[in-house]
Amino acid sequence: MPLKLPDRLPAIELLKQENIFVASRVHGGLQHIRPLRIAILNLMPLKVTTETDLIRLLSNTPLQIEICLMTLNSHTPKHTPAEHMRMFYTDFEALADNEFDGLIVTGAPVEMLAFEDVDYWDELTRIFSWSRTHVRSTLYICWAAQAGLYYHYGIPKYPLPKKMFGIFRQHTLHAQLPIFRGFDDVFDMPHSRHTELRREDILRREELTLIAESAESGVSMIMARGGREFFITGHLEYAPTTLDEEYRRDLGKRTDVEMPRHYYVDDNASNPPLVTWRAHANLLFSNWINYYVSHANDSIA
Repeated sequence: MPLKLPDRLPAIELLKQENIFVASRVHGGLQHIRPLRIAILNLMPLKVTTETDLIRLLSNTPLQIEICLMTLNSHTPKHTPAEHMRMFYTDFEALADNEFDGLIVTGAPVEMLAFEDVDYWDELTRIFSWSRTHVRSTLYICWAAQAGLYYHYGIPKYPLPKKMFGIFRQHTLHAQLPIFRGFDDVFDMPHSRHTELRREDILRREELTLIAESAESGVSMIMARGGREFFITGHLEYAPTTLDEEYRRDLGKRTDVEMPRHYYVDDNASNPPLVTWRAHANLLFSNWINYYVSHANDSIA
């Protein structure tokens, strides 16, 4: 089944070039089953890049999915044309009466600020609260994972002595969970962050289950409320070149830029990236949809 996307969304043509089957709302509306409704609250600066990365992964399922791109009233993106936002995004207040099968909240480049100092924190926490009664399962990514854990469970974040930047080997701690169906015992995950969560804080809260971690990059996945909430500290959705683009963007602009670890062939930045996370990224998003988002007989709240 195809994804149902807003007409003329740039990701449609980009993904068709990768032979990924997507459909506009006009085409998708001709099919006579209710699609799963997944909202994406995209807080990343480069909206089109993040849209494409997530839609690529959401396409890997036989279920029909309708994507709704959500934005905030209290924040105006600086790196995405206003016309793109008007055409493809709907603000939260206009969606607040709707129910969704799934919600994805992306990271944001604000991790060095205290949560309460983020200019859209009040509206964001209203969405976090709303998700508890209007969404079947929510996936929080990177900074959003830290923000969600802080808001819902009081888990703090901590500054790192240097950026956690690269591809890091993760270990599954609860391999029997459906989210890990088909996973190997270890899997790789991209990380790009200046702050961390600490294992002992997670384990102190009985509502939280630490389900994957790394000896090198620390806490990577937490589950709560029986899978109604997942918190992922890395970026399985990243395209192969994302860390390379970030690295070369920052070279010469800052003195603390280090090459992403375990990323380039032979750890040589003159070589191309070695992609080791794509299969597990597809599995994780498919499992999330199949086992946590698409439980048609479960109530949302």
